[in-house]
Amino acid sequence: MSAIAGLINLNNEPVSAEYGRAMMNALAQFPSDDRQSYRQQNVFMGCHLQWITEESVGEQLPFYDYQKQLVITADALIDNRKELFDQLQIAKQDQKGMPDSRLILLAYEKWGEDSPMYLRGDFSFMIWDEKERKLFGARDFSGTRTLYYYRDSSRFAFCTMIQPFLSLPFVKKRINELWLAEYLAIPGMHETVEPFSTVYENIDQIPPSHSLTLVNGKITIKKYETVKMDAEKLKLRSSDDYIEAFQHVFQKAVAARTRTIHSVGSQLSGGLDSGSVVSFAAPHLKRQNKLLQTFSYVPENDFKDWTPKSRIADERPLIKSTVNFVGNIKDHYLDFKGRSPYSEINEWLEIYEMPYKFFENSFWTKGIYQTAQQQGVGVLLNGGRGNWTVSWGPALEYQTLLFKKLRLIQLFREVNQYSKNIGAKKSRVWSVVKGKIIAELSSPKSAGSFPLLINSSFADKTGVLEKIKEHKMDAASYSYFNSYEARRKQFEKLTFCNITGTNGTKLSLRYKVMGRDPTNDLDVINFCLSVPEDQYVQNGVDRLLIRRATENYLPDDIRLNQKVRGIQGSDGIHRMQQDWKEFMAEVYQVTQDPIMKDLIDMDVLRAALSRTDPTNPGTNYVYNANFKTLMRSIIVSRFIKKII
Repeated sequence: MSAIAGLINLNNEPVSAEYGRAMMNALAQFPSDDRQSYRQQNVFMGCHLQWITEESVGEQLPFYDYQKQLVITADALIDNRKELFDQLQIAKQDQKGMPDSRLILLAYEKWGEDSPMYLRGDFSFMIWDEKERKLFGARDFSGTRTLYYYRDSSRFAFCTMIQPFLSLPFVKKRINELWLAEYLAIPGMHETVEPFSTVYENIDQIPPSHSLTLVNGKITIKKYETVKMDAEKLKLRSSDDYIEAFQHVFQKAVAARTRTIHSVGSQLSGGLDSGSVVSFAAPHLKRQNKLLQTFSYVPENDFKDWTPKSRIADERPLIKSTVNFVGNIKDHYLDFKGRSPYSEINEWLEIYEMPYKFFENSFWTKGIYQTAQQQGVGVLLNGGRGNWTVSWGPALEYQTLLFKKLRLIQLFREVNQYSKNIGAKKSRVWSVVKGKIIAELSSPKSAGSFPLLINSSFADKTGVLEKIKEHKMDAASYSYFNSYEARRKQFEKLTFCNITGTNGTKLSLRYKVMGRDPTNDLDVINFCLSVPEDQYVQNGVDRLLIRRATENYLPDDIRLNQKVRGIQGSDGIHRMQQDWKEFMAEVYQVTQDPIMKDLIDMDVLRAALSRTDPTNPGTNYVYNANFKTLMRSIIVSRFIKKII
């Protein structure tokens, strides 16, 4: 885990040492174990190293292979080391201690530009091929590590972070209007339609699952990996065989992500995703005489839970049940008293380097990384993508699928059993199922309830409304939620995973803690997508595969729980009470800002402001569309002021 940087003069003139120093000095704000660089004629490469694994300690990076005339700089944790050792025919005595960057270089030597297809893990890297006068680099399939680049007529620069580009005198700090327009126009959590651009003009990024080749001044961006949503379904003899196969692939993914010289931690809620990660990781670590530390966000003590009976804001009882059952865990419960979505804005703009939308969870996400660092953790596990992989199995959508397939007897059975399992009346479940069926058959969809925040003239200038409609990211597309459609988007639209990767990379560099998600492992994803739907929902039990696979791993009150689910960030407004007047005053100032008037529809912002209680909005206001409108406006306003 590192930050990488580089600069290539396309006219073959020597690279200025001053420019290389400027990029590396911009990374000096982050903790490091070492800082190294390589400069030869028209090429500069640098690496700001943070040692996470045994193999990375003392690693030479950038590394120059004099014989092959290849230079690599890399930010990488490679998980399929054993398979690569075999495929690359690396002798046993050479395997121990071989850094992941050397494996990438050897893979490039064997497979060339196809090499990223053979790598599993979290990585971004750049290789300068001196013989071919070619620069080649790639980002892992889900964009877990960031990699930005800048190009003009005579130079090409790359870096893990954006700030180092802005330290170069020839890079102008100009807003990318289309990026900002997409941020304002898309009602959901996604910032842009596709993850190619950034908020700055002329600073782009290599998208997840893509490689970049630079030859003779020409850049080629190529997609090397596609998750196959419609792959042939796996056919095993029994349900037990599916469970055994899942346990094997998931245990392998979890074990690979515990490789570190530091302590191992994990985020832990009261649910199945992080719970399953912890339940597989803790026994594995125990065999190595290592303890798993868990970090759980909980509301402040004086918070009064306003959430419905099916939701729970304080998940401590459920978390403690998992901790006590699994064992080999040191648990931490963190309320981050005094922090709120509002108090963290400036710091998050510094971390993220762009406007963001995940403000509800911003204070505790950062807080967990900060606490993990204080506890000596180097790898922080999570189950962030579990809803779409290991704990897949939406009962209601499965029932609508049965209706569309005219499997009516099975549909009646599933609805009846599901209503018993969740303790709800059958009429209520039928009402929801019928509503979903009608919504799928209805056309066109409604426009949605989230207000369009973007100024109409700015929207017309950028053509953003047509673009987001074409890519099904407009309000109408968000107005109806279908789990199957959402799952497809998760893996087909790369912008869906890019936010998580950007967030994780920048937190990891700031706190020297690497976030790792076994539920996002490519082999786990491919396995889960190949499992037939009836292995995920049966007899009114949703998320069946993970419930069965964690028998004897998780306690039954967690494993079989279908009645309540945690809801994180629900105390956001409660936390903002002391700053509420200041918050409202700042929104009013945004409505008077002449720069913001050209970007935001002030009628929409004023309407949201008028619908918001100026003194006591109610704690359930945290998920209200008006509150989101106010917060996003402040975040954009502060970012604009920060850079002009």
